[in-house]
Amino acid sequence: MKAVAVTSFKAIPQLMDLPEPQVKEGQVLIQLAAAGLNPFDWKMIDGILEDHMPHVFPLIVGVDGAGIVAATGPGVTRFKKGDRVYGQMLHAPVGEGSYAEFVAVPEKAAIAIAPETLSLADAAAAPTAGMTALQLLDKLGLTAGQTLLLIGATGGVGAFVIQLAKARGLRVVASVSSSAGAERVKALGAESTVNYKENEAYPGHVDGLVDLVDQAAAFAEKITLVKPGGIVLTTQFVADKAALQAQQLRGGNFETKGTPASLDALRQAIDRGDIKIPVDRRVSLSQAPAAIAESRELKSKGKTIIVINDQL
Repeated sequence: MKAVAVTSFKAIPQLMDLPEPQVKEGQVLIQLAAAGLNPFDWKMIDGILEDHMPHVFPLIVGVDGAGIVAATGPGVTRFKKGDRVYGQMLHAPVGEGSYAEFVAVPEKAAIAIAPETLSLADAAAAPTAGMTALQLLDKLGLTAGQTLLLIGATGGVGAFVIQLAKARGLRVVASVSSSAGAERVKALGAESTVNYKENEAYPGHVDGLVDLVDQAAAFAEKITLVKPGGIVLTTQFVADKAALQAQQLRGGNFETKGTPASLDALRQAIDRGDIKIPVDRRVSLSQAPAAIAESRELKSKGKTIIVINDQL
């Protein structure tokens, strides 16, 4: 089968011919329609999980994906052949990823029945970004009418946060770097924007802050904009607990937990029409190495979908 893989940590990804995986007990074999590109994909190439999980090489890249169950191993009860599924294909050993024509995944992994209202290709873009947005908003616990300041609004996760926040009645102030970015986030439901490259002033006394991009110094400045008793969350793991306590703020560092239940909630939100998938572009499997390189340069304006089989 065709797959995008690396032969060692930090190697350049290449399109390779690799053996089709064999389904084992408790696993499902998925014929992939598409994979979704996330920054975590190249972090995995760089060895972010090296000390936490076993790896195999050639290491097939990719976490998010969607496709059709082609076969089930002994003991599988959640899925049957022909089911349309989506989710996070990451499992031990790392290296059996979603940038491939087929993937074998434990049925207990973060996979679930795909949304009915999306093509499988679009569904591949949803799992990590969508679950991150859902769980961020659940953790914030803000109520209708309250204001959320969103830093990193124009990326994939930001697009999901804006739409889900709007569905909950929140007022979103989105940080952007251009007029085009401002138009894009307002179309998704942001009430207002701040262009940080033009030194526009951020609003003070917001109820909550979600920061998807800032490092420690910039994040420390942003938390001063949140009113006492408010909540701040960062996906960059740069929160200082003492600084938050000094300003009477809740929250801190945030990490997504991929689960079937969260994917089910995401599917329901998509099928209700709360979310439109923010697709920036579609590329082929052979173009995926170049797309990974561009992701490293933080050029994303939405989700990149790697189309693997457009007949599914």
